Amino acid sequence: MTKKPVLTVLDVLQSTTAYFKKRKIDSPRLNAEHLLAHVLGRKRLELYLEFERELTDSELVPLRELVRRRGEGEPLQHLLGTVEFCGHVFLCDKRALVPRPETEELVEILKSEIRNSKFEILDVGTGSGVIALSLAKEFPEAEIQAVDISEDALALARENAARIDLNARVRFFKSNVLENVDGIFDLIVANLPYIAAQDRHALSREVLHDPEVALFAGGQGDELVRALIDQAPARLRPGGRLALEIGLGQSEALFSTLAEKNYRDICLKNDYSGRPRFLFARYG
Repeated sequence: MTKKPVLTVLDVLQSTTAYFKKRKIDSPRLNAEHLLAHVLGRKRLELYLEFERELTDSELVPLRELVRRRGEGEPLQHLLGTVEFCGHVFLCDKRALVPRPETEELVEILKSEIRNSKFEILDVGTGSGVIALSLAKEFPEAEIQAVDISEDALALARENAARIDLNARVRFFKSNVLENVDGIFDLIVANLPYIAAQDRHALSREVLHDPEVALFAGGQGDELVRALIDQAPARLRPGGRLALEIGLGQSEALFSTLAEKNYRDICLKNDYSGRPRFLFARYG
């Protein structure tokens, strides 16, 4: 009887990395480490202390299934069930957009520029709630509301709020842009869908696992952002600020639209890759 080969942590990391390279998965070694650490209930860096550890069938079977799904393009965050964002760990699944590093940059910009913490914030298109909840953590005196058109996304956002003990501080409710919103705010922040429907072919396998309602916004891609620009003045306190994450190629037209709508102090900022990604403006 042939004895089954023994596989160590290092063996599995090397073979999984090679498989991910063939499947054109970005950061193949990092993905392999995250999945193995997840199955073993370890921190990723702890694997480096256990390279010679032999893996059992009860560990290899679930790992192989996760590796198969990742190789087919399912997002790593969906497989792990969590994502790190602004120093906190949030639940992440197919109910909402996987939070992107660019959105993390938007939150960090706001955190660095907000001086008075006693203010009211509205997060439009909140998805999994990471923007609203990250700002709530940073500014405990702020009053924060968050809206989304998707009931699934709102359910996930509420679960995230409960997970980090903020369910009493952030109010989540359903609204198509500002349709069901009352009140006046010092800051309206939004990462709305900004991809044109005809650009679907250009998206990666991973991105296409996100809900369509979180990705696509009509024929031009900027329709929802423009709707918010139109509606925001009625909900902004005099001098209140609008903060937007936008798509590539949209900055010039949206900058002009803000100026036409009598916004002031309009500012465009690049993301870490040097691409125009964030628009800021005040009204009144």
